Amino acid sequence: MANDELIAALRDADAVQYGEFELSHGGTSEYYVDKYLFETDPHCLGLIAEAFAERLDDDKLAGVALGAVPLVAVTSVETELPYVIARKQKKEYGTANLIEGELEEGEEVVVLEDIATTGQSAVDAVEALREAGAEVNRALVVVDRQEGGAENLAEVDVELESLVTAEDLLADDQ
Repeated sequence: MANDELIAALRDADAVQYGEFELSHGGTSEYYVDKYLFETDPHCLGLIAEAFAERLDDDKLAGVALGAVPLVAVTSVETELPYVIARKQKKEYGTANLIEGELEEGEEVVVLEDIATTGQSAVDAVEALREAGAEVNRALVVVDRQEGGAENLAEVDVELESLVTAEDLLADDQ
């Protein structure tokens, strides 16, 4: 799948917005990538699943809750690879799991994420997965905002690979 096709689909879904936005890490930005607009668009989801599938082997998948759950589910269907969900915090009821789904000790897992800014939610997911016994060396994201996510993941020995960078997404769009 061509990078241009995904960029066009993200723009067509109005997922790229301009203005002044507060980001989850507390900073501000002149643009915002609304993951809920592209994650609820069937065309975007299909393109993302295809693109992720091209970059995967036989590893188990892990989606970071809540944002990456649709992405990991559709990619699981595309690849027929099983997945787990990494919660941001344990539930206070039921099983109180931080990792939902079946995960075996030593299993190789690739983390799927929607958008990487600082990469902190992916780092947290990697740490939770490793505590649960998984081996994690890669994270795949739809959009890398290029604001330190790759560097922060590298600090925990995880390579960040993005389908689209902010530079690509914003080029010729203003």
